[in-house]
Amino acid sequence: MTFLLCVCVALYIVQSGAEEDRLGIVGGTEAKPHSRPYMVSLQEGKRHLCGGILVSEDFVLTAAHCNGFRRYRIVLGAHSLHSPESTQQVLGVSRFYPHPKYNKENNDLMLLKLDRKVNLTSSVQAIPLLKRRPPSGKVCSTAGWGDVGDNSTLPDKLQEVNTTVLGQPDCAQRWRGGVRITRSMVCATGQRQFQGFCSGDSGGPLVCDGKAAGTVSFSGQRCGDNRTPDVYMLIPRYIKWIKSILKRG
Repeated sequence: MTFLLCVCVALYIVQSGAEEDRLGIVGGTEAKPHSRPYMVSLQEGKRHLCGGILVSEDFVLTAAHCNGFRRYRIVLGAHSLHSPESTQQVLGVSRFYPHPKYNKENNDLMLLKLDRKVNLTSSVQAIPLLKRRPPSGKVCSTAGWGDVGDNSTLPDKLQEVNTTVLGQPDCAQRWRGGVRITRSMVCATGQRQFQGFCSGDSGGPLVCDGKAAGTVSFSGQRCGDNRTPDVYMLIPRYIKWIKSILKRG
């Protein structure tokens, strides 16, 4: 795992492609099967590594720190990752587009060009992108196949949890200067202590009113601890870049 500051800060940051550096959901519940048809599981072999979202017929948006694996297996239309489902589609990646200004402190986004277009069905759909920052206090949600608690195993079925957007000053204060919270980020916390994402859900979505508002970037030392809010990259800040890549086809 990668630490943005000195080890004494003890941040549980997910900013590399190492096996232990994955993010998932804690304090949530199993999602209704196929109720989130934009959800993507990024895998190496059949091992879940990161989350992502389908943003067009042939592009997936995820976290840039999920880059670095030898060969991706992109799974769409899944609810269970271990049971065969007729709804699932498995594709490869033909090209990687990490944000050109990505570093371990900011711009943690990457677009993946799929090796072919998906077959759009009721279980596989692109999600629209939010164009404005969600307001403080807005109740949104996140989802993924990541750990359901600290040092837990990955669940078989998609999990989800509600999360409330924080204002930037509040988020920065809670992090107490340990991490620089930029205007390109949006923070959120669960409605009770220890709710949010954890190991296995990097690149997964923050969804507000049915639109993608952010992608999972990093959290604090303990999963879902509202003393160090979950941090997402703010999609509205990157709309121009996303559209420019999608136009290349």
